[in-house]
Amino acid sequence: MILSDFRRFLSAALVLCALALAPIRAGAEGVLVFAAASLKTALDEIAPEYEQQAGQDVTISYAASSVLARQIQLGAPADLFISANSDWMDVLQADGLIDVSSRVDLLGNGLVLIGAADRVAVGQIGPDYDLTSELNGGYLAMALVDAVPAGIYGKVALQGLGLWDTVDGQVAQSDNVRAALALVAVGAAPLGIVYRSDAQAETRVSVVGTFPADLHPPIIYPAAVTVSAKPGAQAFLSYLQTDAAEAIFLEQGFALPGGGS
Repeated sequence: MILSDFRRFLSAALVLCALALAPIRAGAEGVLVFAAASLKTALDEIAPEYEQQAGQDVTISYAASSVLARQIQLGAPADLFISANSDWMDVLQADGLIDVSSRVDLLGNGLVLIGAADRVAVGQIGPDYDLTSELNGGYLAMALVDAVPAGIYGKVALQGLGLWDTVDGQVAQSDNVRAALALVAVGAAPLGIVYRSDAQAETRVSVVGTFPADLHPPIIYPAAVTVSAKPGAQAFLSYLQTDAAEAIFLEQGFALPGGGS
């Protein structure tokens, strides 16, 4: 009888303990975000503010959108995906890997030509820009031109200007746009093509010129919660659309959907 009572007491105690710990575990359960590399500077500022307000950890994995999308296809446990173009989000949507109802166009961006910090700016890049001479035997740093959004946009822009064929053999392709940015920042490449926000994030480079927006498809950053996401993922995505987060994005050189800046 005593043993039976003890067992009931122990069972009740365990249940109460579990109930007491449940909210703590739920609150501590972090969110894993897969985000395009160009978002690093902005999200590294936004995430800590959200963590402090929400009491929830946010872990962010940065890479090229193509790499992240393929990892999700292979079963990576991402809760939220933010791509630097719509195509890779479309791929995951077609595969049934994102919650379509959560999908939003989060941000926009611009495309620029960068060089060393002391290089003279030329304004808007046109078909008469002598890119070959400006490279002076060096390489043009770009993200992978057939897979990574920044590289794809850059190649299309150069093709539209009739400049691609003149520099095709002088392109140094990197895994993502931040890697291309780094090549110019350390002097390994005299020029590079990156997003406007990337150039703003690196003091060792300057904007040599901007590419007209009509030379390439609109640069859109779609975001969506994955079908296997933890509940907190939607809350973080909603926070990214608040005035506080948008102010940081704008400060970092991004644009808001619909051309807002």
